[in-house]
Amino acid sequence: MAPDFSLLANVVDVFARTVRPATIRVAGGRIAAIDPAKGPGAALPYALPGFVDAHVHVESSLLVPTEFARLAVAHGTVATVSDPHEIGNVLGVAGVEYMLDNAAASPFKFCFGAPSCVPATPFETAGAEITAADIARLFQNPKIGYLAEMMNWPGVLNRDAGVMEKIALAHAAGRPVDGHAPGLRGADAARYASAGIATDHECFTADEARDKLAAGMKILIREGSAARNFDALIELLPAHYPNLMFCSDDKHPDTLVLGHIDALVRRAVALGHNVFDVLQVACVNPVRHYRLPVGLLRVGDPADFIVVDNLADFRVQQTYLDGQRVAESGQARLPAAPIAAANNFHAQPVQAADFRVKAPAAGAPTLRVIECFDGQLITARRDLPGRVAAGALVADPARDVLKLAVVNRYRAHVPPAVAFIQGFGLTRGALASSVGHDSHNITAVGCDDESLARAVNLVIGARGGLAAVGPGGEALLLPLPVAGLMSDQPGPAVAAAYAALDALAKRLGSPLGAPFMTLSFMALLVIPSLKLSDKGLFDGEAFRFVDAVA
Repeated sequence: MAPDFSLLANVVDVFARTVRPATIRVAGGRIAAIDPAKGPGAALPYALPGFVDAHVHVESSLLVPTEFARLAVAHGTVATVSDPHEIGNVLGVAGVEYMLDNAAASPFKFCFGAPSCVPATPFETAGAEITAADIARLFQNPKIGYLAEMMNWPGVLNRDAGVMEKIALAHAAGRPVDGHAPGLRGADAARYASAGIATDHECFTADEARDKLAAGMKILIREGSAARNFDALIELLPAHYPNLMFCSDDKHPDTLVLGHIDALVRRAVALGHNVFDVLQVACVNPVRHYRLPVGLLRVGDPADFIVVDNLADFRVQQTYLDGQRVAESGQARLPAAPIAAANNFHAQPVQAADFRVKAPAAGAPTLRVIECFDGQLITARRDLPGRVAAGALVADPARDVLKLAVVNRYRAHVPPAVAFIQGFGLTRGALASSVGHDSHNITAVGCDDESLARAVNLVIGARGGLAAVGPGGEALLLPLPVAGLMSDQPGPAVAAAYAALDALAKRLGSPLGAPFMTLSFMALLVIPSLKLSDKGLFDGEAFRFVDAVA
């Protein structure tokens, strides 16, 4: 139990919308009293509720929960609403249990969900399945707080029996249901929400978000390492702050070191938004919606709060959880916890010839090319002339038309699926990753078949990881021994290793802000419009496979 103590500060009461000098008295890990103090508070720091990330896949930080927590608390984050479907796709229910067990070693307040879509679609190979019966069993654990994002929006709109059974299980267990419905508007958005789905974090325009708000949904403003929707959605805040939350969704370690929800609060206030509106979005709304056991700086609450320098910069001086000071002056005070390994990886080494795509016998081929965009999960389709050499379709870096490949990691000696992509900008070399949403097969992009094989084989040799290869033998690898998704190393070391990989990818020509994060979403079939699974090129709007040659 943390020691009892008192703290003099300007106390921010988000409910009363006041700031007043007061002494916070903490006893037994709870707020025992908040006693008004006499005199001006100009020289005092500010105490306020801690920040909550309302939707995140901890696995995308490449860190296990305890290490994620050690980075997050330095930025004033005290809790997350965490969807473990990444490790669920690799290890099933055992993966969810792994996250719960590891998180139990930290005082950080993780709220994990029961993954609703494992596998995400029948059009890819996952490592496991989580059934309705599994979800029912998970809901018997009070640490499972909600049904995680229902990505099968066509199933919801069509009232698929299996989808509706999972939603009904959540309602019967008193758990909220998270949504995932990119691009749904109007009547479709209303029908999706009417199934009992309460949130959406996939809006990329304010008008889309307004349609969903009108349907009764809460909107999560997402700003992660790849998908960045803050600028498009922040205009909603003055009118809709009671029904908004902030989230990162997917946050790589190099950016988590620099900031988290605190950065969004800072940006929103700098834009002129009312500080109490912003803090309700960042602190209060997630706690209320998900019924989190997180204190909100009221008498009787758990002593979960932060101390910042002022209400403009929000530089976190201290973070408290249940009265325990877990961070101070930008440094975590949480000890490292043991990290066990768990995996599901059976791919065997590949050869350059495995990535060869035979050209059509006659005529100039036209390719269906995936077009990716910086800061977005959605893609577009472009029809472009293919380049042919020695009877094969090859990458054309001069036009930024590269090869994209997905290698099945759960079975040995399965031929890779190969397509073409524009937007990565590599002029040489290749990148490969065993983080490939949602099934987490090996996804790779490259300028030539030899580089693709080298990068993929580095990942296979480590049984999971991120790799970048360049000319002349240049290569970097970040091993991810925990499910091929997470490292067993301390957070700062992982952040530094990831930053080195990111820098190499950019030296190889990529203009993307987060090349590896963007790569990880090129197999995410539930986000339109054109993606690649281990089974082939997939049209996310028609929901069917298509040929790479148009």
